[in-house]
Amino acid sequence: MSLSREQMLAEMGITPIWRLRDSAPVGDRAGEAVGEIAGAALEAAQSPAQPTVAATVAPMVPSAPATAPTAAVDALDWPELSRRVADCKLCPLCQQRKQAVLGVGDRRADWLFIGEGPGADEDVQGEPFVGQAGKLLDNMLAALDLVRGDKVYIANAVKCRPPGNRTPEAAEMAACRPYLERQIALIQPKIIVLLGKAAVHSVLHDDKSLASLRGRLFDYQGIPVVVTYHPAYLLRNLPDKAKAWEDLLFARRTLRAAANSGAELPF
Repeated sequence: MSLSREQMLAEMGITPIWRLRDSAPVGDRAGEAVGEIAGAALEAAQSPAQPTVAATVAPMVPSAPATAPTAAVDALDWPELSRRVADCKLCPLCQQRKQAVLGVGDRRADWLFIGEGPGADEDVQGEPFVGQAGKLLDNMLAALDLVRGDKVYIANAVKCRPPGNRTPEAAEMAACRPYLERQIALIQPKIIVLLGKAAVHSVLHDDKSLASLRGRLFDYQGIPVVVTYHPAYLLRNLPDKAKAWEDLLFARRTLRAAANSGAELPF
């Protein structure tokens, strides 16, 4: 059924239709303007249908921050946490990794060592501290009569390798922080040793120099925290190995004092 011009405009809700009277002055263009608008509307109606903006624009939803899954992470057990980290895409580090590196060791450990991020060897093998820095860390543990995997857990501030083994950026550590916090909650270590500035930034949110933080006792949710140098730094600065040894002895004294006294630690 074909519709007249007037009927089609009526169907579109463009009514009433105004017409110029023959006697109207030439300068009065108001009616002509309305007529032009109505004509344009009719041409649009007769042309192929196009999707309207209202039909194609979805309601605006605020973007979720990088750490949006925090609440969900807080409830994960070890298998679920491992899967979440393996599938994580919360920051750009996921784009170049071979695999995410959650951590390794005793999941009910007394000692928790936290570094900064996986290197090239760790990215391949899926375990933290397996290169030269890892060998030095194992020697440091042996000096304390500790063995990787026995009352010791080793983790990193970020779970994916930063390009070129660079220091993780603040946003990258923020994206990974819920995973690290969940690891600490599951392990419930008796002491935490932070290896390097990235670990300090992630756990203590402190950007002061390591020199100013060494030899002091910090607190993370009731767990004593000691700060020392990263093993990779010690490989480049051999004289500071003696300082790192002092820090480890300080950590051991702190742990023994807490075990012997049962008293709260003076943070």
